[in-house]
Amino acid sequence: MKTLTELHFDNRFARLGDAFSTAVEPQPLADPSLVVVSKAALALLDLDPAEAEQPLFVELFSGHKLWSTAEPRAMVYSGHQFGVYNPQLGDGRGLLLGEVRNAAGEHWDLHLKGAGQTPYSRMGDGRAVLRSSIREFLASEHLAALGIPSTRALCVTASATPVYRERQERGAMLLRLAPSHLRFGHFEFFYYTRQHSELKQLLDYSLEAHFAQLREQPEPYLALFREVLERTAALVARWQAYGFCHGVMNTDNMSLLGITLDFGPYAFLDDFDARFICNHSDDRGRYSFENQVPIAHWNLAALAQALTPFVEVTRLRETMELFLPLYEAEWLDLMRRRLGFTRAEADDERLVRRLLQLMQDSAVDYTLFFRELGDSPAPQAVQRLREDFVDLAGFDAWAADYCARSARDAAETDRQARMRAVNPKYILRNYLAQQVIEAAENGDYGPVRELHAVLGRPFDEQPGMQRYAERPPEWGKHLEISCSS
Repeated sequence: MKTLTELHFDNRFARLGDAFSTAVEPQPLADPSLVVVSKAALALLDLDPAEAEQPLFVELFSGHKLWSTAEPRAMVYSGHQFGVYNPQLGDGRGLLLGEVRNAAGEHWDLHLKGAGQTPYSRMGDGRAVLRSSIREFLASEHLAALGIPSTRALCVTASATPVYRERQERGAMLLRLAPSHLRFGHFEFFYYTRQHSELKQLLDYSLEAHFAQLREQPEPYLALFREVLERTAALVARWQAYGFCHGVMNTDNMSLLGITLDFGPYAFLDDFDARFICNHSDDRGRYSFENQVPIAHWNLAALAQALTPFVEVTRLRETMELFLPLYEAEWLDLMRRRLGFTRAEADDERLVRRLLQLMQDSAVDYTLFFRELGDSPAPQAVQRLREDFVDLAGFDAWAADYCARSARDAAETDRQARMRAVNPKYILRNYLAQQVIEAAENGDYGPVRELHAVLGRPFDEQPGMQRYAERPPEWGKHLEISCSS
C-alpha cells in the first residue's frame, strides 16, 4: 500500500496540449473537513486507508495543496444539451488534477469537482455544494457495487465557504476517479469548430490510451465507434434493468468508455413507472426513464456525426443499426437473471414485459419486488406478493406462467441463491440521500458514512440495517431534484 506522497503521476491527457485543456490551479475551500471516504476507491490507487486520517488528505482534496507532479487542467468540450447544440462547455467547476498509474498499470484520472472558476465556467462560480457532492459520491460508489459501470468517488470535503444557489449553502469538493473523462462532447467540439487535425489527434490518443486492442483493425476509428456503441448499449441496459434514471443525458455527459458520468438529478425507481422523470427541470420528459434507450441511440448518432471526417457515413449508419439489438439482448439477459432463470426461452421477453406492465398499473416497488420474489420458493413468493397488485387476475395468470417457467429451469434452492446475488436488498433511494444530506449540512457526517457502508454491500443481508431496505414514505417518492448544484 502507498502513502499519498508516493502516488505516481503519468499525465497523458495534459501532454495533448493547450488545444484540449487549460492549465488552472484549484481554489481552496475555507476550513475544510472530511465528510466521507471510500475505501474501495482508495484501493484503486493502492492507497492505505490510514492515509484518509492524515491532515494532508483533506489539504489535497480541498485545494490547499497539490502534488508536484500533478498538472491541473480544465478540459474543453461541447455538446447537445436537451437536444440543442451548445458550442462550448468544458470543465466549469472541475479540474483534472492528473493521472495516477497504480501497481497494476491502470491509469486513473483524479478529477476535483468544485475547485473554482475556469475559462469554461461561463457565468458560474466554479463551486459545488455539499448536497450535490454527497449525492454524486453515494451514487458513484453504489453503482459500482451493483456492477454498473460508473465513475468512482474517493471522498467529499465540506467547508465554511458560502456558495449561493436557490439559497446559501456550504461549498464542497468531490474527488472523482475514472480511467478517462473523455465525453462524446470532446469530439463534437473539434468537429463543429472544424479543427479536424485536433480531432484526429484526439482519436489517435483515445486508441492509444483506451482502445489499444483496436489499433490494428482495418478501420480503427470505425472499430472505436463500434466499441463505444457496444459499451453504451450495455450500460443503458444495466440502468434499465436496475431502475436507474440518469436525468441529464446530454452528449457532454456521455462517457467514451461507457461508464455512468456526471450525476445531477438522478434517481432509482421507487414504484415502477416507465414514464418517471427524475429532473424537475425536464418539463417535456426528454430524459424520462423509458426514453433513456432512444436518447442513448440519439447521442451515439451525434458522436457518429463528429467522426464523419474520418469514417464513411454508410459504415457509421450500419454500425448504428447494431445498437437496439445489442441493448435488447443485454437487457433481457439481465432481466432473466433477476427472475432467477439460467437459460433462455422464446417467450421470456413477453413474460418480463407483462410483469412490468402489471407493476406499472399497480405502482409496485421495483427493488423490493425482485428481492422478495427470490426470498422463498416461487409458488410461496408470488402468493405473498399478490397483495401488491390491483389486477389480481392478471397477476395470477403471470404468476402461473412464472412458476411453470421457473420449474423448468433449475433447482429451487439454486434459484433463491442466484436471485439474491443479483437483486439488491438496498438501493439508493432519494429520501435516504436527502436524510443524510440534511444531517451533513448540520455537521453530522455519521449518517452519510453509514449509508455509504450499507450501499457498498447492496446484495448482502446486513443485521440492524433493515431501515435502509424499507418502502419509502409517501413524501420520499416526490422529492424534486434539479440540476442546480
